[in-house]
Amino acid sequence: MNSWMWSYVGRASSLSLLVLALLIPVVGCFERPTSNAPAAKESADSDSGNETENNEVFEELVKYDPPSLDEIDASANWVDRPLKEVRDPLVERLKDSPPLVPAEEAMSLKNDSPEANDKIYSVMRQLPESDEQVDADATWVHFLNGDLKSLNPLMISASVEMELLDLTGVALIGFDADFNWFGLKSTIKSWQTSEDQMMDKFVLRDDLYWSDGEPVTAHDFVFSFQTIMNPKVTIPAVRSSTQKLKWVEAYDDHTLVFFHKKPLASNSGNISYPVVPEHIYKDSLADDYTMENSKYHQQFINKPLTCGPYEYKSRARGQNIILTRRDDYWQKDGKQIREKPYFKEIRCEVITDPNTALLTLKTGDIDDCRLNAEQWLTQTDNADFYEKNTKVRGMEWTEFHIVWNVKRPYFEDKNVRKAMAFAFDHQEMLSSIHYNLAPAGLGAFHPTGWMASDKPKAYERNLDAAEDLLDEAGWDDSDGDGIRDKEVNGRLIPFRFTLLSSTTPNSIKICTQMKSNLDQIGIQVDVKPMEFTVLQDKSLKHQFDAMIAGWGSGADPSTLENVFGTGGGRNYGEYSNTRVDKLFEQGELEFDREKRAEYYSEIHEILWDDQPYLWLFYRPTLYGLNKEIRGFNFSPRDPFGVSPGIHGIWKMN
Repeated sequence: MNSWMWSYVGRASSLSLLVLALLIPVVGCFERPTSNAPAAKESADSDSGNETENNEVFEELVKYDPPSLDEIDASANWVDRPLKEVRDPLVERLKDSPPLVPAEEAMSLKNDSPEANDKIYSVMRQLPESDEQVDADATWVHFLNGDLKSLNPLMISASVEMELLDLTGVALIGFDADFNWFGLKSTIKSWQTSEDQMMDKFVLRDDLYWSDGEPVTAHDFVFSFQTIMNPKVTIPAVRSSTQKLKWVEAYDDHTLVFFHKKPLASNSGNISYPVVPEHIYKDSLADDYTMENSKYHQQFINKPLTCGPYEYKSRARGQNIILTRRDDYWQKDGKQIREKPYFKEIRCEVITDPNTALLTLKTGDIDDCRLNAEQWLTQTDNADFYEKNTKVRGMEWTEFHIVWNVKRPYFEDKNVRKAMAFAFDHQEMLSSIHYNLAPAGLGAFHPTGWMASDKPKAYERNLDAAEDLLDEAGWDDSDGDGIRDKEVNGRLIPFRFTLLSSTTPNSIKICTQMKSNLDQIGIQVDVKPMEFTVLQDKSLKHQFDAMIAGWGSGADPSTLENVFGTGGGRNYGEYSNTRVDKLFEQGELEFDREKRAEYYSEIHEILWDDQPYLWLFYRPTLYGLNKEIRGFNFSPRDPFGVSPGIHGIWKMN
C-alpha cells in the first residue's frame, strides 16, 4: 500500500485518547486499555446516577451475585476466541510487504518523493528475521512531547500515558491494524464469549508476576474494576467502558468472568481496562481515594508496581522516565516463557519544544521524533539530518480542534459556534502553519473511516455570514466601543474570552490566528499558553472558555460517546444533544457494520451542524527516526496505536 495514502476500514472498540501532539494535547490496544463513553443518559442532577468531581455522570455499580461457574459453563455455549502473541499481527501484515529495496539503499535515500518514502518505509517497518539481528542490550531513547500527569494506570487520559502503560501494564486482549480483537498469549490461556454475547471468560496464565514478586491474579482485575467504578475515585477516561459491565467475578486466582449489561458491539473493548495490584491498594484506598496524597501512596507515584515487560527505574518530572526490562517477565528458570522485549532499557525523554527535539534527534541523543510540517519540508532535507537519521510519512485519524465550553454564555448558541467557523481562516492555517501537508478537519470521524459521513464540507471564510449569525444570536456592539456585547442575566457582558493552548509553537500560532481573525468581527480573545498537565486538569474540571486540543482514534466509533454524549467523562465542553445520545446507544446495540455506519454517519452530520468543536485538521504522521530503528508501522491510531505498537520497535545489532 502506498504509505502516503492510508485508507483504513474496520474498527472495534478502544479508547480515544487525548493526544499530546506537536500542536498540543490530543487524545488515544491495550494493547491500549479501552474506553467507551458513559451509557448513562441521566442529566447531571439525576438521582439514578453518580456524578464525579469532573461532572461525569455514570450508573452506580449494583452488587450482583453471579451464578456458579458450573452453571455458567452449562448454559453459555462458549465460543472460542483467537489467541496470538503480541507481534503476530505485524508478522501477518508484513508477509505481503517485503522491503522494496535493500536496507543500505533505503538508508541512503532522501525522502523527497512518494516513491522514496515507500522504499524507506518498507525497510523501517520490518521485524527482525532472527534474534541475531536485534541489539538486545540496546537502549531506546524515545521522544515524549509532554510529561505524564500520572503513572497510575487507572488515571490515564493522554497518549503519552498510554505509551508507558503499554510497556508496563497487563492486558487480556489486543487488536490489529484492521481492529480485529484477539487474546494475548502473554497473559491468558483461553478466551471464550458466550453465544448471547453477555459473558466473556478468561483463564489467566499462572506465571505472571508484579514487579515486587507477587502473582497477578483474577482478583486484581476485580479490584481494579470496582475501584474504577467507585464514585469517590476520580477516573479521567476509562470508566466510560467499565460502566457498561454488569459485574466482574474471579472464580479462583486464574478464572475470570465478565458479565455485560447488554450485548454490545463494543463489549470486547469494555473488558480491556488498566489494572492495579490489589495487594497494594486494597487496605489503603478508603483512606486516600486520590491514590496519591497519603504518605503510603506517595511511594508509588514515581515508581508504581508493574506487571508488563518493563518496570520503572526512575522518573525526573518534566525531564525523563527510565524503564528497564524485567527478565522475570519473559523467562523463568532460564527458560523463555514469553516473547523477549527488544530493549534492555527504554529512556523516555520529555522535550516540549519541537525545535529542541529535532536538534536532539540530529545529534543522536534521541532515536525518534514526531515532526511538524515545517520541519519535514525545510529542516530535515540536509546532510546533518541524514547522517544519522531518515524520515517517513503516513496518515492517521487523529483530529485537532478548538473545543467550546457550551456552558459559558459566549458559546451556548450554536449560531455563535458556526460564526467562529466562518470567521476563522482555515486555508491560511493549512497553508502557512501546516504547509498543505495536513488535510482540513471535517468532523469527529476521518473521511476514510467506515463510520464517516461524506456530507460535511469544509468551512470557507465568510465574515459577512459570521457577523449575521452573531447578530442573530444577540451579540452586537450596543455601546459602540468596537467590541460585541450581550445582556446576560441582566448584565451587559463583552464578547471577550480566553483561549487555552499548550506551549508548543503551532498551538500558539493557531490560537494567535484565531485572535486576529475574531478581532475583525468585534470579538476579543486572550490566548493563554500553559503546560499540558495544567490543561488536562482544567479540561477535566471544565475550567475554560475554549481550548485547542485533539483526539486520537479509538478502535470503535462508540468511544466518542464519552466525548460527545451527555455527561461523558471527557465531554469537556459539556455538549448535549438527545438525538446524538440515542444514536450512540443504537450504534452499540447493532452488530451489522452497514447498519452501524448509518447511526454514526448521522452523529457525524449532527456534530458538524452543531459545531461543539471548531475542527481544524487531521494530523499527518511525520516522523524522523534513527537509521538503526526498525519495526515502525503506521496505523489510523498513530504508529504505536495497534498491536504490536510500541512492542514492535527494535534496534539493529
